[in-house]
Amino acid sequence: MQVIGVTKAFGQTLAVNDVSFTVEKPQMIGVIGRSGAGKSTLLRIINRLTPATRGQIVIDGCDALQLKGKAMRAWQRDCAMIFQQFNLVPRLEVVTNVMLGRLNGHSNLKSLFSVFSRGEIEEALEALDRLGIADQALKRAEALSGGQQQRVAIARALMQHPKMILADEPIASLDPLSAEVVMKSLREIHERDGLTVICNLHTLDTARTYCERVIGMLHGRMVYDGPAEGLTKDVVRDIYGAEQDLDEAVTSTSLGDRPAQSAAEASTLVTAV
Repeated sequence: MQVIGVTKAFGQTLAVNDVSFTVEKPQMIGVIGRSGAGKSTLLRIINRLTPATRGQIVIDGCDALQLKGKAMRAWQRDCAMIFQQFNLVPRLEVVTNVMLGRLNGHSNLKSLFSVFSRGEIEEALEALDRLGIADQALKRAEALSGGQQQRVAIARALMQHPKMILADEPIASLDPLSAEVVMKSLREIHERDGLTVICNLHTLDTARTYCERVIGMLHGRMVYDGPAEGLTKDVVRDIYGAEQDLDEAVTSTSLGDRPAQSAAEASTLVTAV
């Protein structure tokens, strides 16, 4: 995948400013930076949830930013999105929430009535088992802890059979122990399935621990792209700016200190019952 000159303007503000990078092989990539650096907007552009002002995202010779209709939906299936606030249907059973990952590939009529095959049900249960929560399959999603709900969201992403996973602050609202479980799950998916995982992260320690490559952003621009071990104090200062922000980024152990975002990141075709 080649990201070429991707830019997003909101009025006079450039949320993402001429970002370019290439992913030549499956990698675990962490995107770090201060709040408002453009991290979430970049991931949403890649997934086509937010339109770019200009730029290209080229994969297999095709610009994903120009896709429309069925082709765009196929692209969104190929790069599964995981959100900070999980985006589950609270009153539906866990296993049903996981199977919702298949709606993108169903016909409109089948999607409308949420009709899933026996094979899809078995696959959903296998995904839950892989993430260590198969025993929660028949509970309502709202009954689970935050860490468990995020693992359900990861299982739902796996149901899309994606070629890449985009995780937008997946641990920002979790306690440290749950955050560790979620990050280990994403790393395991990268290694076992050979998928690129691009993950927006709030702390440097998390990026250093789980990511082989780190992209640093400041004011919409990419100011670092390299290995996690290259995050020296000087590089981190370039990414985070002021000394107090640097200290917080390096030493922060609270993974739930980021303000909650709206859960209305994606729509569902199923009405909660």
